[in-house]
Amino acid sequence: MSAPFLAGVVAGYGIAVPVGAIGALIAGLSARTSLRVGAAAGMGAATADGIYAAVAVAGGSAVAGVIAPVAGPLRWVGALVLLALAGWTAWGAVRGPGSGAREERPTTAWRAYAGILGLTLLNPATVIYFAALVLGSGGAGGGIWFVAGAFLASASWQLLIAGGGSLIGRLLTGPRGRLVTALTSSVVIAVLAVRLLLDA
Repeated sequence: MSAPFLAGVVAGYGIAVPVGAIGALIAGLSARTSLRVGAAAGMGAATADGIYAAVAVAGGSAVAGVIAPVAGPLRWVGALVLLALAGWTAWGAVRGPGSGAREERPTTAWRAYAGILGLTLLNPATVIYFAALVLGSGGAGGGIWFVAGAFLASASWQLLIAGGGSLIGRLLTGPRGRLVTALTSSVVIAVLAVRLLLDA
């Protein structure tokens, strides 16, 4: 295996393993819906990590310099979207199925993928992280292998989170279990969103 690929694997796990709001969202989606939907959401996060790794390899410090001035506003947007999702999830859990005049559309794998991809792309710190690693290792030699390693590492971790969420969902299949998992997910996402706002 090439050194850039292994560097990408280490970088991918480095950015993916600390479970934040996106990880909690993926686990919650998987617990409330299905492993298929959770896995699609996880692949959305991994795709964003792969995109940012590719951007870092291609542009390095120039890209990090462009993104740094807008990092604060992007963090605010991401945190507000996460707070809205936390509120929506909690409202849906408390309201329960069949209690409203209009049922919400079921979450599909494609919607989960696109939603998590968009949310993860709102985190500009990821490209700065990858750019720092690329520049710190003396450039972008073997860039495609670095990107592949980062993507595969992130994807494997996100799928593990989705699998864990699905397992919890199977253990808590009753209405009370779904309520508890949805409310827990909402609280975790809200807390992480507030932390994101405080960091901004």
